[in-house]
Amino acid sequence: MSAVSLLICDDSSLARKQLLRALPAAWPLSIHQAASGREALECIRGGGIDVLLLDLTMPDMDGYEVLAGIRDGQLDCKVIVISADIQEEAVRRVLALGALAFIRKPADPMHLRQTLAGLGLMGSELSMLGEREAGPIVFRDAFSEVVNVAMGRAAALLAKVLGVFVQLPVPNVNILEASELHMALADAAHGDKLTAVCQGYIGGGISGEALLIFHDSEVADMARLMHTDDYRELEMLLDLSSLLISACLSGIAEQIDVVFSLGHPQVLGQHASIDELIRFNRQRWKSTLAVEISYSLEGHDIHFDLLLLFTEDSVELLSRKLAHMMN
Repeated sequence: MSAVSLLICDDSSLARKQLLRALPAAWPLSIHQAASGREALECIRGGGIDVLLLDLTMPDMDGYEVLAGIRDGQLDCKVIVISADIQEEAVRRVLALGALAFIRKPADPMHLRQTLAGLGLMGSELSMLGEREAGPIVFRDAFSEVVNVAMGRAAALLAKVLGVFVQLPVPNVNILEASELHMALADAAHGDKLTAVCQGYIGGGISGEALLIFHDSEVADMARLMHTDDYRELEMLLDLSSLLISACLSGIAEQIDVVFSLGHPQVLGQHASIDELIRFNRQRWKSTLAVEISYSLEGHDIHFDLLLLFTEDSVELLSRKLAHMMN
């Protein structure tokens, strides 16, 4: 069998490594990698790419745009989408755009191999054994992909509850000092009055606080989506926060093999400015591993920011967990 030219497109170096290692060494593949949708589309337009393994949530050009570009350009390339965005609507859209299959992240190696063989992209008689070499991954890239997977699972649950399509961002992961964190919080607020719900978590020596920021101008619209006319506003916010925070943390915990215990959600500074929130929490938010996820709802002027703030001494434990997961 002649070599198949296969392109892996994902902005996450960890995701590309996982897919590379899932492809048996015995398979006759010529493997290429792209870190953005734009790079992948240019590569396909250049010719010679038979199969594309495509992520959806990427900066610059997302997977939907890549699929549309392949379709509109009538490019001869077979596409399998491998994404953390597991909303039913996401799956429907990529198949409508011409993808042959959808695989949820992190891709199960055997499922990926069977999908490629079942679609006739690789011979089913070829050995499924053997692993390809993949390079080292830095902590921030690895943890960003873990968060990406967790974020997608939380969005799928939120989409079912609200009956909407949730637009997912690329998560932002950084080690921030107190002053930098305060700047990030101020940027998230965009000068609006807001309400923030905070919920602590701990498990396996890893701990921190999750902070979900709601813009007050959007709370009434959110309540209508949740059909909570007879709800008190505060009760609605706490219910939504518990759902989103617990789903995201559960997605992280499952991947790094820990179990998080969550505290009771607390409202911080209802209808307060971001300056008041920062003053209230100045002593607790010092140097921290900060994860920022900005959710928005398609067709609605609604967005909210989820911040996961891991304590400074959790970083070493997270690093060990990620190293074990990758190897």
